[in-house]
Amino acid sequence: MPPAKAGAESAVPENGEGKPPASKAGRNLPAALAVGFGLGLSLIAILLWAPKVLVGVIAVAIAVATWEVAKRLREADVLVPRIPLLIGGQAVVWLAWPSGPQGVLGAFGATALTIMVWRLFDHGLRATPRNYLRDTAIAVFVLAWIPLLAAFAVLMLQEDKGNLRVLTFMILVVCSDVGGYVAGVLFGKHPMVPHISPKKSWEGFSGSLVFCVIGGLLTVTLLLQANSMIGVLLGVGLVLVATSGDLIESQIKRELGIKDMGTLLPGHGGIMDRLDSMLPSAFVAWLVLTALL
Repeated sequence: MPPAKAGAESAVPENGEGKPPASKAGRNLPAALAVGFGLGLSLIAILLWAPKVLVGVIAVAIAVATWEVAKRLREADVLVPRIPLLIGGQAVVWLAWPSGPQGVLGAFGATALTIMVWRLFDHGLRATPRNYLRDTAIAVFVLAWIPLLAAFAVLMLQEDKGNLRVLTFMILVVCSDVGGYVAGVLFGKHPMVPHISPKKSWEGFSGSLVFCVIGGLLTVTLLLQANSMIGVLLGVGLVLVATSGDLIESQIKRELGIKDMGTLLPGHGGIMDRLDSMLPSAFVAWLVLTALL
Protein backbone atom coordinates (compact mmCIF):
# COMPACT_ATOMS: atom_id res chain seq x y z
CA MET A 1 0.00 0.00 0.00
CA PRO A 2 1.19 3.61 -0.61
CA PRO A 3 2.52 5.66 2.30
CA ALA A 4 -0.41 8.02 2.20
CA LYS A 5 -3.47 8.69 0.07
CA ALA A 6 -1.79 11.51 -1.74
CA GLY A 7 -2.15 10.30 -5.31
CA ALA A 8 -0.76 12.91 -7.70
CA GLU A 9 -0.44 15.56 -5.01
CA SER A 10 2.16 18.18 -4.36
CA ALA A 11 3.36 19.41 -0.98
CA VAL A 12 1.03 22.34 -0.35
CA PRO A 13 -0.11 22.70 3.30
CA GLU A 14 -3.88 22.95 3.69
CA ASN A 15 -4.38 22.99 7.45
CA GLY A 16 -5.16 26.70 7.45
CA GLU A 17 -3.47 27.15 10.86
CA GLY A 18 -0.02 28.28 9.83
CA LYS A 19 1.41 24.99 11.11
CA PRO A 20 3.24 22.41 9.03
CA PRO A 21 1.27 19.23 8.40
CA ALA A 22 2.35 15.88 9.80
CA SER A 23 4.05 15.19 6.48
CA LYS A 24 4.33 16.86 3.12
CA ALA A 25 1.24 14.93 2.07
CA GLY A 26 -0.71 16.33 5.01
CA ARG A 27 -0.94 12.94 6.73
CA ASN A 28 0.60 11.18 9.71
CA LEU A 29 3.23 9.45 7.58
CA PRO A 30 4.47 6.82 10.09
CA ALA A 31 0.90 5.73 10.86
CA ALA A 32 0.01 5.72 7.17
CA LEU A 33 3.05 3.59 6.35
CA ALA A 34 2.33 1.09 9.10
CA VAL A 35 -1.33 0.72 8.16
CA GLY A 36 -0.57 0.62 4.43
CA PHE A 37 2.09 -2.06 4.66
CA GLY A 38 -0.02 -4.10 7.07
CA LEU A 39 -3.02 -4.04 4.75
CA GLY A 40 -0.91 -4.70 1.69
CA LEU A 41 0.90 -7.71 3.12
CA SER A 42 -2.35 -9.17 4.44
CA LEU A 43 -4.05 -8.89 1.04
CA ILE A 44 -1.06 -10.39 -0.76
CA ALA A 45 -1.06 -13.35 1.63
CA ILE A 46 -4.79 -13.89 1.10
CA LEU A 47 -4.48 -13.72 -2.68
CA LEU A 48 -1.58 -16.18 -2.80
CA TRP A 49 -2.77 -18.76 -0.28
CA ALA A 50 -6.53 -18.33 0.26
CA PRO A 51 -7.97 -16.30 -2.65
CA LYS A 52 -11.60 -17.18 -1.88
CA VAL A 53 -11.27 -15.43 1.47
CA LEU A 54 -10.89 -12.20 -0.49
CA VAL A 55 -14.62 -12.26 -1.28
CA GLY A 56 -15.39 -11.94 2.42
CA VAL A 57 -12.76 -9.24 2.85
CA ILE A 58 -14.28 -7.25 -0.02
CA ALA A 59 -17.77 -7.70 1.41
CA VAL A 60 -16.72 -6.39 4.83
CA ALA A 61 -14.81 -3.46 3.33
CA ILE A 62 -17.79 -2.54 1.15
CA ALA A 63 -20.17 -2.67 4.10
CA VAL A 64 -17.95 -0.36 6.15
CA ALA A 65 -17.36 2.02 3.23
CA THR A 66 -21.08 2.19 2.47
CA TRP A 67 -21.86 2.91 6.12
CA GLU A 68 -19.22 5.68 6.20
CA VAL A 69 -20.62 7.38 3.10
CA ALA A 70 -24.25 6.99 4.20
CA LYS A 71 -23.40 8.43 7.63
CA ARG A 72 -21.69 11.45 6.11
CA LEU A 73 -24.58 11.99 3.70
CA ARG A 74 -27.16 11.82 6.48
CA GLU A 75 -25.11 14.33 8.48
CA ALA A 76 -25.63 16.63 5.49
CA ASP A 77 -29.39 15.90 5.58
CA VAL A 78 -29.27 13.57 2.57
CA LEU A 79 -31.45 10.70 3.80
CA VAL A 80 -30.18 7.75 1.82
CA PRO A 81 -31.83 4.47 2.91
CA ARG A 82 -29.04 2.70 4.80
CA ILE A 83 -30.63 -0.72 5.31
CA PRO A 84 -31.36 -1.42 1.62
CA LEU A 85 -27.95 -0.02 0.69
CA LEU A 86 -26.11 -2.26 3.14
CA ILE A 87 -28.09 -5.45 2.47
CA GLY A 88 -28.35 -4.89 -1.26
CA GLY A 89 -24.66 -4.02 -1.49
CA GLN A 90 -23.79 -7.34 0.11
CA ALA A 91 -26.04 -9.12 -2.38
CA VAL A 92 -24.27 -7.41 -5.28
CA VAL A 93 -20.86 -8.54 -4.03
CA TRP A 94 -21.73 -12.07 -2.91
CA LEU A 95 -23.82 -12.99 -5.97
CA ALA A 96 -20.86 -12.14 -8.19
CA TRP A 97 -19.16 -15.34 -7.03
CA PRO A 98 -21.75 -18.03 -7.91
CA SER A 99 -23.76 -16.18 -10.57
CA GLY A 100 -21.26 -13.95 -12.36
CA PRO A 101 -22.35 -10.75 -14.14
CA GLN A 102 -25.99 -11.88 -14.20
CA GLY A 103 -26.05 -12.11 -10.42
CA VAL A 104 -24.43 -8.70 -10.06
CA LEU A 105 -26.89 -7.09 -12.47
CA GLY A 106 -29.90 -8.75 -10.88
CA ALA A 107 -28.87 -7.77 -7.35
CA PHE A 108 -28.13 -4.21 -8.44
CA GLY A 109 -31.51 -3.80 -10.16
CA ALA A 110 -33.43 -5.31 -7.23
CA THR A 111 -31.60 -3.10 -4.73
CA ALA A 112 -32.13 0.06 -6.79
CA LEU A 113 -35.87 -0.66 -6.95
CA THR A 114 -35.98 -1.38 -3.22
CA ILE A 115 -34.26 1.93 -2.50
CA MET A 116 -36.85 3.80 -4.55
CA VAL A 117 -39.76 2.19 -2.72
CA TRP A 118 -38.10 2.36 0.72
CA ARG A 119 -37.42 6.10 0.45
CA LEU A 120 -40.99 6.65 -0.71
CA PHE A 121 -42.44 5.26 2.53
CA ASP A 122 -39.65 5.50 5.13
CA HIS A 123 -41.58 8.16 7.06
CA GLY A 124 -44.85 6.25 6.95
CA LEU A 125 -47.69 5.79 4.50
CA ARG A 126 -49.28 9.18 5.21
CA ALA A 127 -46.18 11.36 5.28
CA THR A 128 -45.16 13.29 2.18
CA PRO A 129 -41.59 12.38 1.14
CA ARG A 130 -39.13 15.29 1.30
CA ASN A 131 -36.28 15.54 -1.23
CA TYR A 132 -37.30 12.15 -2.62
CA LEU A 133 -35.70 12.57 -6.05
CA ARG A 134 -32.40 13.87 -4.64
CA ASP A 135 -32.11 11.20 -1.95
CA THR A 136 -32.99 8.23 -4.16
CA ALA A 137 -30.69 9.42 -6.95
CA ILE A 138 -27.78 9.78 -4.54
CA ALA A 139 -28.52 6.39 -2.95
CA VAL A 140 -28.46 4.64 -6.34
CA PHE A 141 -25.23 6.52 -7.11
CA VAL A 142 -23.68 5.17 -3.88
CA LEU A 143 -24.86 1.67 -4.81
CA ALA A 144 -23.10 1.94 -8.17
CA TRP A 145 -20.06 3.74 -6.78
CA ILE A 146 -19.22 1.22 -4.07
CA PRO A 147 -20.78 -2.30 -4.26
CA LEU A 148 -21.21 -2.47 -8.03
CA LEU A 149 -17.64 -1.44 -8.84
CA ALA A 150 -16.29 -3.68 -6.08
CA ALA A 151 -18.11 -6.67 -7.57
CA PHE A 152 -15.79 -6.54 -10.59
CA ALA A 153 -12.89 -7.53 -8.33
CA VAL A 154 -14.88 -10.64 -7.37
CA LEU A 155 -15.66 -11.32 -11.03
CA MET A 156 -11.97 -10.97 -11.86
CA LEU A 157 -11.09 -13.44 -9.12
CA GLN A 158 -13.07 -16.16 -10.92
CA GLU A 159 -11.11 -15.88 -14.16
CA ASP A 160 -8.08 -17.98 -15.08
CA LYS A 161 -5.25 -16.89 -12.72
CA GLY A 162 -7.87 -14.75 -11.05
CA ASN A 163 -5.88 -14.18 -7.88
CA LEU A 164 -2.94 -12.92 -9.96
CA ARG A 165 -5.22 -10.65 -11.98
CA VAL A 166 -6.51 -9.06 -8.79
CA LEU A 167 -2.97 -8.79 -7.44
CA THR A 168 -1.91 -7.10 -10.69
CA PHE A 169 -4.62 -4.47 -10.49
CA MET A 170 -3.86 -3.81 -6.81
CA ILE A 171 -0.14 -3.41 -7.51
CA LEU A 172 -0.89 -0.93 -10.29
CA VAL A 173 -3.14 1.18 -8.05
CA VAL A 174 -0.33 1.26 -5.50
CA CYS A 175 2.11 2.23 -8.26
CA SER A 176 -0.19 5.08 -9.23
CA ASP A 177 -0.44 6.31 -5.64
CA VAL A 178 3.27 5.97 -4.86
CA GLY A 179 4.36 7.52 -8.17
CA GLY A 180 2.01 10.44 -7.63
CA TYR A 181 3.13 10.88 -4.04
CA VAL A 182 6.86 10.87 -4.83
CA ALA A 183 6.69 13.07 -7.92
CA GLY A 184 4.16 15.42 -6.34
CA VAL A 185 6.19 15.96 -3.19
CA LEU A 186 9.50 16.35 -5.01
CA PHE A 187 8.48 18.25 -8.13
CA GLY A 188 4.85 19.34 -7.81
CA LYS A 189 4.46 22.97 -8.91
CA HIS A 190 1.61 23.08 -11.42
CA PRO A 191 -1.85 22.43 -9.92
CA MET A 192 -3.92 19.92 -11.84
CA VAL A 193 -7.46 20.71 -10.68
CA PRO A 194 -7.11 23.23 -7.82
CA HIS A 195 -10.86 23.81 -7.54
CA ILE A 196 -11.33 20.12 -6.63
CA SER A 197 -8.06 18.98 -5.06
CA PRO A 198 -5.54 21.80 -4.50
CA LYS A 199 -2.64 19.45 -3.77
CA LYS A 200 -2.80 17.51 -7.03
CA SER A 201 -0.19 18.49 -9.58
CA TRP A 202 0.59 17.61 -13.15
CA GLU A 203 4.05 16.52 -12.04
CA GLY A 204 2.42 14.10 -9.61
CA PHE A 205 0.15 12.78 -12.35
CA SER A 206 3.20 12.24 -14.58
CA GLY A 207 4.86 10.28 -11.77
CA SER A 208 1.74 8.14 -11.44
CA LEU A 209 1.78 7.47 -15.17
CA VAL A 210 5.45 6.45 -15.26
CA PHE A 211 5.19 4.17 -12.22
CA CYS A 212 1.94 2.60 -13.39
CA VAL A 213 3.13 1.87 -16.93
CA ILE A 214 6.34 0.28 -15.62
CA GLY A 215 4.30 -1.67 -13.06
CA GLY A 216 1.90 -2.79 -15.79
CA LEU A 217 4.73 -4.02 -17.99
CA LEU A 218 6.30 -6.01 -15.18
CA THR A 219 3.17 -7.49 -13.62
CA VAL A 220 1.41 -8.48 -16.83
CA THR A 221 4.61 -10.00 -18.21
CA LEU A 222 5.85 -11.74 -15.07
CA LEU A 223 2.66 -12.56 -13.16
CA LEU A 224 0.19 -13.14 -15.98
CA GLN A 225 2.75 -14.16 -18.63
CA ALA A 226 0.93 -12.11 -21.24
CA ASN A 227 1.86 -9.58 -23.92
CA SER A 228 3.67 -6.63 -22.37
CA MET A 229 1.61 -4.18 -24.44
CA ILE A 230 -1.44 -5.26 -22.46
CA GLY A 231 0.46 -4.07 -19.40
CA VAL A 232 1.08 -0.68 -20.99
CA LEU A 233 -2.61 -0.30 -21.87
CA LEU A 234 -3.67 -1.43 -18.42
CA GLY A 235 -1.19 0.92 -16.74
CA VAL A 236 -2.40 3.95 -18.68
CA GLY A 237 -6.05 3.05 -18.13
CA LEU A 238 -5.63 2.53 -14.40
CA VAL A 239 -3.79 5.83 -13.92
CA LEU A 240 -6.66 7.66 -15.58
CA VAL A 241 -9.44 5.97 -13.61
CA ALA A 242 -7.54 5.84 -10.30
CA THR A 243 -6.90 9.59 -10.50
CA SER A 244 -10.50 10.19 -11.53
CA GLY A 245 -11.76 8.07 -8.64
CA ASP A 246 -9.67 10.09 -6.21
CA LEU A 247 -11.00 13.35 -7.68
CA ILE A 248 -14.60 12.12 -7.51
CA GLU A 249 -14.31 11.44 -3.80
CA SER A 250 -12.47 14.74 -3.27
CA GLN A 251 -15.34 16.63 -4.88
CA ILE A 252 -17.92 14.74 -2.82
CA LYS A 253 -16.02 15.49 0.40
CA ARG A 254 -15.64 19.13 -0.64
CA GLU A 255 -19.41 19.43 -1.12
CA LEU A 256 -20.00 17.76 2.25
CA GLY A 257 -17.41 19.97 3.95
CA ILE A 258 -15.31 17.11 5.35
CA LYS A 259 -11.70 15.97 5.06
CA ASP A 260 -12.17 12.20 5.36
CA MET A 261 -15.10 9.81 5.08
CA GLY A 262 -14.07 8.09 8.30
CA THR A 263 -11.37 7.63 10.92
CA LEU A 264 -10.91 3.86 10.99
CA LEU A 265 -7.44 3.78 9.39
CA PRO A 266 -4.80 6.01 11.06
CA GLY A 267 -2.99 8.15 8.52
CA HIS A 268 -5.50 7.32 5.78
CA GLY A 269 -8.97 8.27 7.02
CA GLY A 270 -11.78 5.78 6.51
CA ILE A 271 -12.11 2.62 4.45
CA MET A 272 -13.72 4.63 1.66
CA ASP A 273 -10.70 6.93 1.59
CA ARG A 274 -8.60 3.90 0.64
CA LEU A 275 -11.09 2.52 -1.89
CA ASP A 276 -11.78 5.68 -3.90
CA SER A 277 -9.18 4.91 -6.58
CA MET A 278 -9.43 1.11 -6.32
CA LEU A 279 -13.13 0.80 -7.10
CA PRO A 280 -13.13 2.23 -10.64
CA SER A 281 -9.77 0.55 -11.24
CA ALA A 282 -11.32 -2.85 -10.49
CA PHE A 283 -13.84 -2.34 -13.29
CA VAL A 284 -11.25 -1.19 -15.84
CA ALA A 285 -8.84 -3.99 -14.91
CA TRP A 286 -11.63 -6.57 -15.29
CA LEU A 287 -12.64 -5.08 -18.64
CA VAL A 288 -9.12 -4.93 -20.11
CA LEU A 289 -7.95 -8.31 -18.83
CA THR A 290 -11.17 -10.11 -19.74
CA ALA A 291 -11.11 -8.67 -23.24
CA LEU A 292 -7.41 -9.15 -24.01
CA LEU A 293 -6.19 -12.20 -22.10
